[in-house]
Amino acid sequence: MAKTKLVAQSTSEVALQQDRLEYLASHGGPFFELQRRLNLVHERNLHTGRRILLFVAAAWVIPLLLTLPTLASQTPTVLAYLTDPGPWARFFVGIAAFLAAEQAVEAGLRRKLGQFLRAPLIPIASQGLAMIALDKAMARRNSTLAETACLALAIISAFLAFATFKQAPSTSWAATVTGDVRHLTLAGWWCVFISIPLFIFLFTRGVWRHLVWAYLLRSIARLDLRLVSTHPDGKGGLAFVGEYPNAYVLFVFGVSCGMAAAVAKHQMQADLSAATLTTIMAVWLLIVLAFFAYPLSAFSKPLRQMKDRTLLTMSARATTQQRASERKAIGENVVAPDAKEAEQTIDPVDLSKQYEQTRKLSSMLVNRKTLLPVAAAALIPFAIAGASKLPYKEVFSVLKKLLLI
Repeated sequence: MAKTKLVAQSTSEVALQQDRLEYLASHGGPFFELQRRLNLVHERNLHTGRRILLFVAAAWVIPLLLTLPTLASQTPTVLAYLTDPGPWARFFVGIAAFLAAEQAVEAGLRRKLGQFLRAPLIPIASQGLAMIALDKAMARRNSTLAETACLALAIISAFLAFATFKQAPSTSWAATVTGDVRHLTLAGWWCVFISIPLFIFLFTRGVWRHLVWAYLLRSIARLDLRLVSTHPDGKGGLAFVGEYPNAYVLFVFGVSCGMAAAVAKHQMQADLSAATLTTIMAVWLLIVLAFFAYPLSAFSKPLRQMKDRTLLTMSARATTQQRASERKAIGENVVAPDAKEAEQTIDPVDLSKQYEQTRKLSSMLVNRKTLLPVAAAALIPFAIAGASKLPYKEVFSVLKKLLLI
């Protein structure tokens, strides 16, 4: 009975600690507070589906409605809008993916952070430092300055979009050309002021919040973690951390769709070779992998140090054990016999298996297998864009090679 109470008490303490180390990646900040006041989100519910419908309607549907009056004209821009990959990729798929990713990211990061105490990897003596790191992360997450910077970048993107539309060589859904004068359509103006800034704001806000998480992970990596070299996950007990990028699959997919749309648009105006497409996809894949490798690389040092120290300690212990076995077998040590050493009592535990497990331990949490879902999300939109002009088998071959690197 007493043992049951002790276990229950220990479980409740762990649960309390996990609550203290809770990090809600998609909560907080001025934009979240604005949505909360507008009843778009709740502290306990992000209402993802409802917000996707609202934001996609504002960014993609309204420009479509603004092009409908041209159906009766000689040049109906509604068809140009519906066949343009840009609005589909950025305002429809991209924005929907960003909003859907918030739920997945928050749930995924919350589980990963909770595992540090559930394992437990953070000793009691270091939990105070972990809380300080978490408080700093929360302050960065809620930063008004950071979201103002994201908004500023969104406004800059609006000016760049305006300049791009004004330089359009011919009439399109976003701009019309009359002689030498170019005028933005209503749909074009809406995209400049609403759709494009919204896409860029959600993108930059998501990137900033990942950097906040990255700094938090790097702070935790500097703690005196309770790692063990013979852990069955082959990563000292930290393999679960290396899987966190999979929570960002939808976010990466949304970004990749926006970039792939630019590639698809280029293909409409000029030929795109398989070599060029391969280069673009390879460079983008490296950028995405580096994006997630940065926070995970902080754990390489403690894992490498633990591996080296454990191997040296086991090697020393094995030497003592094997010399004792030698004395037992032949009565003395052949090399450097020592009478005092012969009097010592030696633990007969065989260290061979533990030594081999430690030797195989990897200090890198980033690998192809764990990041395969993210890599696929990064490359598939480009493959789809390339397949619209290049042979399907050729594009699929490029995709397969890059995913299997």
